Amino acid sequence: MQILNLISEKYLNNSISFNSNFLESNVLNIVLLLSGLIYVLKQFLGSILSLRQEKVLFAINESEERLKQANVRLGEAEKQLVQTQIIIDQIIKEAQITAEKVRQSILEQGKFDIERLTVSSKASIKYAENQVKQQIQQQIISLAIKKVTKKLKTQMTSAMQVKIIDNNIMQLKGDIII
Repeated sequence: MQILNLISEKYLNNSISFNSNFLESNVLNIVLLLSGLIYVLKQFLGSILSLRQEKVLFAINESEERLKQANVRLGEAEKQLVQTQIIIDQIIKEAQITAEKVRQSILEQGKFDIERLTVSSKASIKYAENQVKQQIQQQIISLAIKKVTKKLKTQMTSAMQVKIIDNNIMQLKGDIII
């Protein structure tokens, strides 16, 4: 207290002094007022702070829940991605197999068509050869008949004709029995 008095005397020029009487200086009133203020503010600020703390905890819990849900959705999406990739791989394999089958089928069909065309060509050539042979035979026969007819006309006499006719009639009599 003396220190306070000394400080007040030296710096404040005795205009402010320290009163050591608690009852006169209203220190008790100030302490009571201050403790009441602390009590009231403690409850008021405590309720505000606890409300704020609840909101923050709720927001944290909500954020954690959203994070869990996001992780679950991410896991599901990754599973779907893996399944989709498996399906895509299967589709690619099936497409390759189908393409190979189609290629093989086209090759086999081509071979079959070539064989069929070869057989057909051979048959057409054979038919054309037969046609040519028949035409040649007909021409040879026609020429032979013309030549024989011409020779017969020059060498055949009327006596020979009568003899041939009589022979033919005799042969016909033996075949026709009445």
